[in-house]
Amino acid sequence: MRPVLSELVELLRLERIEAHLFRGQSQDLGWGAIFGGQVLGQALSAAAQTVPGGRSAHSLHGYFLRRGDASRPVIYEVDPIRDGKSFATRRVVAIQGGRAIFNLSASFQVDEGGLEHQSPMPTVPGPEGLESELTRNHRHAERIPAAFRERALAERPIEVRPVEGYSSLRPRKAPPRRSVWYRAVDPLPDDPALHRYLLAYASDFQFLVTAMQPHGVSWLTPGMQVASLDHAMWFHRPFRFDDWLLHVIESPSASGARGLVRGHFFDRHGNLVASTAQEGLMRDWRERDG
Repeated sequence: MRPVLSELVELLRLERIEAHLFRGQSQDLGWGAIFGGQVLGQALSAAAQTVPGGRSAHSLHGYFLRRGDASRPVIYEVDPIRDGKSFATRRVVAIQGGRAIFNLSASFQVDEGGLEHQSPMPTVPGPEGLESELTRNHRHAERIPAAFRERALAERPIEVRPVEGYSSLRPRKAPPRRSVWYRAVDPLPDDPALHRYLLAYASDFQFLVTAMQPHGVSWLTPGMQVASLDHAMWFHRPFRFDDWLLHVIESPSASGARGLVRGHFFDRHGNLVASTAQEGLMRDWRERDG
């Protein structure tokens, strides 16, 4: 396993301080604030490590409360709310400097059979032949702001291959839809919980930006203030994150300086493995200043 992926796996495993208290290190992706996917994945990891065996995460709901400092670790305090025969519920608070920066509720269930149906996977090009986001960054390195260039060109633990071409550096108006393939760059251990942590981490990539596409702006547009407010996920079926997964994203609404996005993750065989939803701040100071 390449060091860059090994470091991410270790980042999500956490250090156990007490029975329900964990410490997670932080990574700086180039803007000083903690990436939302980091606290999502780490909080889910903390919750899962307190749940009795035989139960897997099936849903999570989180709120981003304050900007996290990527130069400092995060403490995760787990409240074991309930352990039932089939379900277990956990509440997690992520803390920095004595203040909550994120909270999470997660539910875990024993494996059960039952009725099944799913929405079909849309017809899109497969990942083969698509250009990775990293390759595109290298082709357009001179356009990337100096403050983000080194990180944008660095090796990544997760390969990202967008189906549609869209640039945050030169945004143009487009329908509020996006499809993106994801895969860990190397094989991962046979630990289903780890694959869920990684999917939670990656689910915040390319997400809220979809709501900005109809307006021809991005998080790099001067005057735009962009931040995740909440995030939800539902895990439907088993999957591996070291095989390609397609995130199909749409934004049905933007209003009140907020944008709503929702998505579905499919595996290569068309199985719907997870669903996502998020609302984020999209405050346009240009309108107010003008």
